[in-house]
Amino acid sequence: MQKKPTLGYIGLGLMGKPMALNLLKAGYPLVVHNRSREVVKSLVKEGAKEAFSPREVASLVDIVFTNLPDSPDVELVTLGEDGILEGAKEGLIYVDHSTIKPSLARIIAQKFESVGAFSLDAPVSGGDVGAQKGTLAIMVGGPEQALEKVRPVFEVVGKSITHVGDAGSGQIAKAANQIMVAAQMVAMGELLILAKKSGADPVKVVQAIQGGAAQCWTLDVKPGRLFSGNREPGFKAYMQEKDLRIVMDTAREYGAPLPSAGIHTQLYSAMLQMGMRDLDNSAVIGVLENLASTTLLE
Repeated sequence: MQKKPTLGYIGLGLMGKPMALNLLKAGYPLVVHNRSREVVKSLVKEGAKEAFSPREVASLVDIVFTNLPDSPDVELVTLGEDGILEGAKEGLIYVDHSTIKPSLARIIAQKFESVGAFSLDAPVSGGDVGAQKGTLAIMVGGPEQALEKVRPVFEVVGKSITHVGDAGSGQIAKAANQIMVAAQMVAMGELLILAKKSGADPVKVVQAIQGGAAQCWTLDVKPGRLFSGNREPGFKAYMQEKDLRIVMDTAREYGAPLPSAGIHTQLYSAMLQMGMRDLDNSAVIGVLENLASTTLLE
């Protein structure tokens, strides 16, 4: 039986911790590092080995994963002092599950290639539930030969693995994903507010349209939580807003007109200004409630 590669994991938050736990449960040797040490200690109790810098992680493993909040975090952890690149040996595979600018993913890939290492941008979709259940969608940019080496690991944390293309292509796919996610969340909020304001039962309206052309993951999963008054994350609003800013920056870089995505970005920015940054991304309905002078549950 072929020996499992040693893995490293940096960034043990809402998504990273359950993904790392699933890798441990699958029998992979795992080295972990995180800015907050408490979560590191909890994973050490589950069998992981503790490291104290990204450089140290890279020096100890065959494949190193990151799951970090934003582009500057990834740039610092990969290319900064004591970063992954400084500990990279020839043949190391770096996998980034964060959502970052495609242009940065391409820069990182070039830097790793220069030292004989590989880089895969592999953002995920499916939220914390998908991370816990190992059912994430993984969209991958980078060398196919590196993907094939990592694929058995991806199969532990995801159910859909798509090689989109060269470096940065995974991030382009994630940007496209977030355009659709935001559109669905806002559309759901709008239709619920319309039902509420016009005197129809929003619960019945959702039941009526779920079986037709409007059926989608958002309508299947989110209304029940909203009807119960639960707006806890899921996927936090400030992360959705960050992803949409990446979408709009990328659109400007490549000259792509995205008018509705621009409006949705403004709505999520308003959420943050209204103190709803840590709520679920479906709680964008709160902005619409404010504009409509109503609430879904009143």
